[in-house]
Amino acid sequence: MIKVAINGYGTIGKRVADAAAAQKDMEIIGVSKTRPTAEALVAVKKGYPVYIADITKKASFEKAGILVAGSIEEMVQKADVIVDGTPGGVGESNKALYEKYGKKAIWQGGEDHNLAGFSFNAHTNYKDAIGRQFVRVVSCNTTGLCRVIKALDDKIGVAKVKAVMVRRGADPHVVKKGPIDAVVLDPPTIPSHHGPDVNTVLPHIDIVTMAMIVPTTQMHMHAIQMELKRESTRDEVLDVMKAHSRIGLVQATTGIKSTAELKEYVMDLGRPRSDLWENGVFEASVAVIGKDLYFFQAIHQEADVVIENVDAIRAMAGDVKDPEISIKMTNESLGFVAI
Repeated sequence: MIKVAINGYGTIGKRVADAAAAQKDMEIIGVSKTRPTAEALVAVKKGYPVYIADITKKASFEKAGILVAGSIEEMVQKADVIVDGTPGGVGESNKALYEKYGKKAIWQGGEDHNLAGFSFNAHTNYKDAIGRQFVRVVSCNTTGLCRVIKALDDKIGVAKVKAVMVRRGADPHVVKKGPIDAVVLDPPTIPSHHGPDVNTVLPHIDIVTMAMIVPTTQMHMHAIQMELKRESTRDEVLDVMKAHSRIGLVQATTGIKSTAELKEYVMDLGRPRSDLWENGVFEASVAVIGKDLYFFQAIHQEADVVIENVDAIRAMAGDVKDPEISIKMTNESLGFVAI
């Protein structure tokens, strides 16, 4: 069993903990919190040992009914792989601790590529992650872009990509962040960071991205234009998407035209936390004119990187060499079939 520790049991960390716990070859040996929050209480109820950053706060945790298993340093010593789910910019400060004990660690897309020196996407570069000490799982938007670009590049060939990211303002539980009544360019310069981030995984792809933030919490939406290397058809593109285990097609017959309706749909399907682990490509939007491909895809910012973290753990542990085997193991353990 791969002993997994979650350093930062928040939006991503708690999801990765549950997904890893569902794997037959992994166990959660601990999660960390800085404060005795509701999430920490849930961790206890799920049977995850809770470790804390500041051991002097142990009394405040235990007063809240949260048994403290020890310090984060003690948790790190017990783990084979640490998934760092701390806020962007914080994870960098944890690297020295992981190095001190020679532990493998995974950071999230909020950290810089250079921190780990390797950025990961399961369908793209799983084999290159085998046995590595440090890995960075790219952001939710970059994950969604890499999946669909890689699939189409392999089967048809992708010459250029232009994409506009319409990003949610904040996660649903974040009550102190906006915008409330504005569309904010994020950034106003071009390209946004998403294109260069794609190039950390797919360096040969010619891509330019633009991004904005809008007053919603549900999901991100991508408006994508690709120039393919040869003429194709809509049916060929749809076949490529349908064959991908982490690309879902939102069928026109469902009547779904928004992120809110899409989240409601997967909630009705019984998905944990109404999580959309796959890209949600709107089938009706897929259009091919000669070599030019256009489509919209929805990306669930809280969820699509979760299964990528699980595959990264397995790759770094080194026992499963074939990416398709790991991807199948991850998906099946969660009962996940793309919509």
